[in-house]
Amino acid sequence: MQFAKAEALGNDFVIVDARQLDGKDASRVARQVCRRSFDLGADGLILFRQTEASPRPDLSMQVFNADGSEAEISGNGLRCLAALLIQQGQAAGRALTIQTRAGAKRLTLTGSEPPGYSFNLSMGEPILDPGAIDFRPDVPGASLVGYPLTVEELICRVTVTSMGNPHCSLIVEDLEKTDWEGLGQRIEVHPCFPRRTNVEFVQVLDRGNLAVRFWERGVGKTLASGTGGCAAVVAACLNGASDRTVQVHTVGGILQVHWQENNQMSLTGPARIVCEGHYYPVEG
Repeated sequence: MQFAKAEALGNDFVIVDARQLDGKDASRVARQVCRRSFDLGADGLILFRQTEASPRPDLSMQVFNADGSEAEISGNGLRCLAALLIQQGQAAGRALTIQTRAGAKRLTLTGSEPPGYSFNLSMGEPILDPGAIDFRPDVPGASLVGYPLTVEELICRVTVTSMGNPHCSLIVEDLEKTDWEGLGQRIEVHPCFPRRTNVEFVQVLDRGNLAVRFWERGVGKTLASGTGGCAAVVAACLNGASDRTVQVHTVGGILQVHWQENNQMSLTGPARIVCEGHYYPVEG
């Protein structure tokens, strides 16, 4: 099976043309290829499919987490796929649109130093309507901004949003003094989130800069997250802690996020092709 591996600020993906998996269990393949040390190793598997359509090719992607579950969207994964398409000459011009389970997303190339590329990604509007988020509150009618989420012995003030996938964001005083991995693991599977959730821990550096750590649904700790960076900015804005144009400082580097006055969100950041090759799947 031919594959490419790409990373966006350390959030890494194996990318495969979906036609190679026709008739195969994509979830099982994802669990295999994402195993670190024993296999290719990645946070997720991206499958893309391109069909000739007028006036230009139509492209769609599926994202599978390391545990084999399917995600609606990945902001970093979109940039990784776009970088591969441009490097392979499958994308004409500086802009392309990719269909996801969370809708069509448009990317514009802003920098090119192969095998590295940078893109501005139009993420659409954040979802703030409680009825449209896969969240079942214990406190009916309570605001999802500063919602009191009971996590065992703790009451965590969280902000629940969606970028097409569910997010739960916590503003903390000091990331270094926060057991965010342990807490993230518990919040991911909290019964208020029937399909689990992504979790962001946000430390406000100043109104234009946030330090964020990510616990992703179906993956665990990741070095960066595109949708998570957007959700963190939305949460910080709704809590009055930041401006609408923010640098999100992840372990892997900086994402630029802008929540525009028309309610649209844009995300700018890099992606790099790591390698391309042939994968020998584990049989049985």
